[in-house]
Amino acid sequence: MASSSTYSAWTLSGTILSPKASTKCNAEFICNYRNSNLNQTLNSVSISASADTSHSWLCPNEKAIDSKRGKWALKSGALDFEMETKASISKGSKFHLEDIIEAQQFDRSTLGAIFDVALEMEKIVKTTGGSQILKGYLMATLFYEPSTRTRLSFESAMKRLGGEVLTTENAREFSSAAKGETLEDTIRTVEGYTDIIVMRHFESGAAKKAAMTANIPIINAGDGPGQHPTQALLDVYTIQREIGKLDGIKVGLVGDLAYGRTVRSLAYLLAMYKDVKIYFVSPEVVKMKDDIKDYLTSKGVEWEESADLIEVASKCDVVYQTRIQRERFGERIDLYEEARGKYIVDKDVLNAMQKHAVVMHPLPRLDEITVDVDDDPRAAYFRQAKNGLYIRMALLKLLLLGW
Repeated sequence: MASSSTYSAWTLSGTILSPKASTKCNAEFICNYRNSNLNQTLNSVSISASADTSHSWLCPNEKAIDSKRGKWALKSGALDFEMETKASISKGSKFHLEDIIEAQQFDRSTLGAIFDVALEMEKIVKTTGGSQILKGYLMATLFYEPSTRTRLSFESAMKRLGGEVLTTENAREFSSAAKGETLEDTIRTVEGYTDIIVMRHFESGAAKKAAMTANIPIINAGDGPGQHPTQALLDVYTIQREIGKLDGIKVGLVGDLAYGRTVRSLAYLLAMYKDVKIYFVSPEVVKMKDDIKDYLTSKGVEWEESADLIEVASKCDVVYQTRIQRERFGERIDLYEEARGKYIVDKDVLNAMQKHAVVMHPLPRLDEITVDVDDDPRAAYFRQAKNGLYIRMALLKLLLLGW
C-alpha cells in the first residue's frame, strides 16, 4: 500500500532515536547493557510509537542502529547496547503491515501472533463454519497465472468471514493486460472496486510494484520465481502443528529450488528460528540460488547441499518436496526433462524417515510423490493445504480489521 512517511522521536534513557523512515507499529523495547566485564539486563521500557523494524535508526553520536528482524545493536566504545522489539499486540489495535509482499516483512513474534489468530479461525470454521466480521468488505483476486489452492483458499477465507469476492482467474489472457494495459493502471482501476487485492503475477517483483501503486492492501499470492509469502506462513504453521516446535528442526528442501518461490519464502522464515538446519536436494539445473544461501549464512543458519535424498530424509523432521516447474524452463525442454523425476518421495524414502517426521508439498504434484505415500500418517500435504484457509482468514482479518 502506498503510504506517506511519518516522523517520530523516542526518548530511551536520555537518548533520542530518530527514524529515517517509518510505518505505524507498536513495539516494546528491552534494553540490555553489556560491556567486556559486565552482562546486566536493565529494566524493560515499554514505548508506543511509529516505527519501521526494517530500517536503520540514527542516534546523536552518528552511530547507526541496524534493525534485523526487530533487533537493534549500538556499539560505542566498550559499551554494547542491545534492544529487542516485541510486537505490542492488543485486541483492536492496527496490524502494523499494510501489505503482504515478502517473507522478510515478518519477525518471529509477529509470526507467533498470526498463528494464534489462525488457530482462532480454525476453531471458528470447525464450530460454526464461519463468521460475519468482514461483512460489507470486498476482496479482488487478480491472478495472472493459474492457481487452484491459493485462489480458492483466499476466496473461501473471505466468504467464511462474511465478505464478498470479485475474481479473475486468468488475468494475463482475459483482462485488459492482453490489450497492453500496465499493471499500475490495472491496480489503480481495480482498487476502486474493492477493499483488498490478492494478486498472482508471472513477474518477480510485480507484487511490490502493485503495493507501491495501491492505496488499499495488496497480498502477494506468488510473483513468478520471486516469493509466495502466504504459502510460507502456512508452511511454518503446519510444521509447528505437525512437529510441535520450530527451533532445532532439520528441514530438507527438495526439487525445484531455483525457481520455486515457495522454498525461497520458506527459507527466509525458517532463518528466524534457532538451531535450524536446512538441506538442499535438487537436480544440478535447479539448485538453490546463492542469494538464499548467502542470506542463511548471514543469519547463522546451517545449510548443506546433498545428492542423497534417502540419507537426508533419515535426518530430517520435514521433507519438503516440490515439483519441477516446466513453465519456468521456456523453450529448454531438454533441461526440464533432465531435472524431472530425479528425486521422488516414495515408500523407500518413507522407510528411511523418522516416525515423527512429515512430508510436505505446496501442491500441485505430478509424480514427485507417489500416490502410495498418501495413506501414511506422515503425509502432511493435504493437511498443509487446509491450513492455508486458516492462515489466509487470519491475514484478511488482520489487514482489514487489525488485531
